[in-house]
Amino acid sequence: MSDDKTPTQENKPLEANGLPITVHAQYVRDISFENPNAPDSLRSAASSPDMEVNVNMDAREIKDNDIKNMYEVALTINAVAKRDGKALFVAEVIYGMTVSIGDVVPENQHHPILFIEIPRLAFPFARQILATITSQGGYPPLLLNPVDFQALYMDKFKNEIAEAKQATAEGAVN
Repeated sequence: MSDDKTPTQENKPLEANGLPITVHAQYVRDISFENPNAPDSLRSAASSPDMEVNVNMDAREIKDNDIKNMYEVALTINAVAKRDGKALFVAEVIYGMTVSIGDVVPENQHHPILFIEIPRLAFPFARQILATITSQGGYPPLLLNPVDFQALYMDKFKNEIAEAKQATAEGAVN
């Protein structure tokens, strides 16, 4: 038996260098809460409000001399609650993340990572912020259900995806 204290492959600590995505920062980019009809809107009512919630994602490349493939991804959640056509509250959270994608990920995979995986990572934080601001506004916390970011991606970019499939099929035929 050896007294050698060098780490073996099994107990070596994980290093971030080999991971395909690095999160550099997470932050609230913008937040808004409007309570336009308070205090009347805060009175108990027999009917539940009508809720409209929209989720959107955006990504842009950030030029950095030291880090390749750096991006900012913004997850926007808008929520409007109405009762009898009157707004109870209007809330918006834009939650940002700066990330870099490692060289092990092919460039044609960056787009889906930025619009599916990064928003999936950001969602719990934006959801918690939205729940907190609605409860601080005098309402029960707005707890959003999980979001299928892959389905949102497919819907948002369906034309581009169809064009890419057609170009690939035409290339295979020629």
